[in-house]
Amino acid sequence: MPVIFPINVPLICGVDEAGRGPLAGPVYAAAVILDPAKPIDGLDDSKKLSEKKRQHLALEIREKAFSFGIGFATVKEIDQFNILQATMLAMRRAVGALHVKPHEALIDGNRCPELALPARAIIGGDALEPAISAASILAKTTRDEVMMRLHVKYPQYGLDRHKGYDTAVHRAALAVHGPAPFHRRSFAPVRALLEKS
Repeated sequence: MPVIFPINVPLICGVDEAGRGPLAGPVYAAAVILDPAKPIDGLDDSKKLSEKKRQHLALEIREKAFSFGIGFATVKEIDQFNILQATMLAMRRAVGALHVKPHEALIDGNRCPELALPARAIIGGDALEPAISAASILAKTTRDEVMMRLHVKYPQYGLDRHKGYDTAVHRAALAVHGPAPFHRRSFAPVRALLEKS
């Protein structure tokens, strides 16, 4: 049965990313159009939520949202274009994955990707706009799942603990085992190790 959105209500999608800062793994983005007839309690910036709460809300968002899209940019694209451009690419892909075209996109942060629709950047939007909060949660939980799958294949890096972020544990593992295929070679700590070797 098709989902019918209320007449004369503009379709606004929230867009956010996860994984700009880590030394490893892709950068993910999500775009979410919430359904006003199906409110979701507890939406907030994903960083302010516990892992358990994020996972619970991610399921609810997938069930109740009018539409959502997930996009990502690979490690190769991050190294080729730089992390900012790769993030913009992931956001464009997320918006493109929506099954309907929204009237406007609200982007977390201070700049917008090039989209074929009006877009507005909102600093701190993941804590201010529910649709951006929902996108923040979907991007974060999706990326975390990917990093957990990488952990199964490469347990020596401790990805289950830090999800690829630049922590002391991660740097120690890098020093012992060297960079893996999922590490971002354009990021200074990884590049320094490659140059040393």
